[in-house]
Amino acid sequence: MSIVYGRVREMNAQRSEGAVLTGGTVAAIDGAAPVIPVATPGVERTTYGILAALSLSHLLNDLIQSLVPAIYPLLKQSFSLDFGQIGLITLTFQLTSSLLQPVVGYYTDKRPSPFSLTVGMTCSLLGIVLLASAWSYGVLLIAAGMVGIGSSVFHPESSRMARAASGGRYGLAQSVFQVGGNTGQALGPLLAAFIVVPNGQHSVLWFSLAAIAGIGVLSWVGRWYRARLAASGRRGGKAGAGGHDLPRGRIVATICILVVLIFSKFFYMASFNSYYTFYLIDRFHVSVQTSQLCLFVFLGSVATGTLVGGPVGDRIGRKAVIWGSILGVLPFTLALPYANFWLTVALTVPIGMILASAMPAILVYAQELLPGRVGLVGGLFFGLSFGMGGLGAALLGEVADHTSIEFVYGLCAYLPAIGLLAAFLPRLRPGT
Repeated sequence: MSIVYGRVREMNAQRSEGAVLTGGTVAAIDGAAPVIPVATPGVERTTYGILAALSLSHLLNDLIQSLVPAIYPLLKQSFSLDFGQIGLITLTFQLTSSLLQPVVGYYTDKRPSPFSLTVGMTCSLLGIVLLASAWSYGVLLIAAGMVGIGSSVFHPESSRMARAASGGRYGLAQSVFQVGGNTGQALGPLLAAFIVVPNGQHSVLWFSLAAIAGIGVLSWVGRWYRARLAASGRRGGKAGAGGHDLPRGRIVATICILVVLIFSKFFYMASFNSYYTFYLIDRFHVSVQTSQLCLFVFLGSVATGTLVGGPVGDRIGRKAVIWGSILGVLPFTLALPYANFWLTVALTVPIGMILASAMPAILVYAQELLPGRVGLVGGLFFGLSFGMGGLGAALLGEVADHTSIEFVYGLCAYLPAIGLLAAFLPRLRPGT
């Protein structure tokens, strides 16, 4: 018995020594030293509360943004606009957000700014007020620009905060964050159909409540992030950086491929975000409300695809998701221009889901390609997505004016074929 007791004391002593060497906490009781389990240094847990708050604020932010294209039919009638002028509104909004986002991301990589998000949401609030009271086409452009500036401030730093709260599950964190935005984009047309269309342009002012709520949520998130930065004692953009051994030239070439893939994805998305309602009205003679409900179905499928894409990328790799999501949508896009009304609505579901699953994977892939540049990557790729969408809206609007809206959808059906370039993306070691 004494032999057994002595062996137990020896094992406890060894465990105690190991705990001390690894930074563990030890309590001595009756000469023994039982080990109290502690978290392994450097390992963080996923902060789901912060991810949920960021997703909610993303929902409110993109709800405001999606309101602009959702009321295009109303604005077209009220201000006697043509498709080219509608495309210019989208271009103004998209360019103000896309050009500023990389700048904001680069700045916050060096100086993380926890409360910059509230400033961005305040700009969106001002844009909503102007949109509700706009009396001329010029004021509409200014309102769209203010909403775009709000977006440019919001996305880079909020993407960094999502990565900081991920606990190493980067794909999941980006999916949760981005699905809030997709949900907001889906709700915008739905709320516009039941609030703005029956009550007119001034009812847009109700959406200022979403901006005010967003300011409150982002103030709370900002306090959490400020405390996290103070506790860590290091820049937020360095956490969770990945690693690879690619030469500089290969990195530049890979970024170029990702940019082309963003082009194919968001040019095609622009045909839906700006002109899908017109396509349904022109081809199938449905009402404005019906067309907006169909747009809600498409945007809802986009939200679902975004939520799935990140976790799947965590499991099977980013490249596999990028490859499958962009090229896999091609059969459905090719069939869409020849479908009847109900089949058109049905086809938009797999189109939205498959196409949207790529964005979280592309963003995390780029973050692993450029470790320590989380804000810059977020600003660059969110900015590119908005910029490509705005450029696509403007060009497709001009094409529609000179041909027809049906011709535009027949032309865009081939854009996902550019996804073949995903074959040249290198396989990266996941970030640790």
